[in-house]
Amino acid sequence: MSDHDQLLVIVDPVARRSDGESVRIAKDVLSAGAEAKICLPDSPEEFLRALARRGSRRPVVLGDDRALLRTVALLHRERELAGSALALVPIGTPGTLEVAHALGVPHSTPAAARAVLDGAVRRLDLLVDDSDGVVLGGLRIPGAPAASALSSAPSVWGTCRSLVRTLVRPAPTALAVRTHRLRVEADGVLLTDVDTPLESLTVRSVAGTAEVTVQPSAAPPHHTTATVLTVSGPDFRYRSDGHLTGPVRRRTWTVRAGAWGLTLPRAAP
Repeated sequence: MSDHDQLLVIVDPVARRSDGESVRIAKDVLSAGAEAKICLPDSPEEFLRALARRGSRRPVVLGDDRALLRTVALLHRERELAGSALALVPIGTPGTLEVAHALGVPHSTPAAARAVLDGAVRRLDLLVDDSDGVVLGGLRIPGAPAASALSSAPSVWGTCRSLVRTLVRPAPTALAVRTHRLRVEADGVLLTDVDTPLESLTVRSVAGTAEVTVQPSAAPPHHTTATVLTVSGPDFRYRSDGHLTGPVRRRTWTVRAGAWGLTLPRAAP
């Protein structure tokens, strides 16, 4: 890092309230290695105003996936992503940092802060939809939690199974799979239409393209890659970067290769 590098360290209010000790450690490491202006917004609105007034300082966010997504979304709306290099020191519970860790941000606070000072900017892809929304990781239709998420609440699920066994004989062995009837087009090629029940659709950006997996309810999955994906049909919801969106009747996502930069640890020689 250049001796003249200046940082704007924006502490997400949720991070400050939930883990003040990690925030203190991150600020100490960053202030010791660079000229850092610390900003402590009290709301998401103040967070965005601080980011908008960053000037020539490089923004460093102390927070979770939501804070990172908020930052990228604002810079995208301002059309300043291409010229900006972001950094994140992850602060939050493991469930709120899945996107950050998948992108390569270190798990520990000191290691992530050191990567801000000594790391390198890596250009990453972005999924941009036709409402100017952004997706950093991947998305899934339908937006309901996966089966593994249901198993994370054993007491509630156990109660449901007991009730089912009481009311129905014999007890069902599996949940009925909800299907959707959607039209899915990848680069103008029709993958599935509304006359085919669809169990799920997953999308993630990899190496400048979107990896698309279409899972019909009664057929093997279909895998393809595309730069533009359009989904339409009856009202549907989708989950992206941990957020549930919808219902919508049509949405188009376009892959922007290398659209934004994130400072990550340098690769080992």
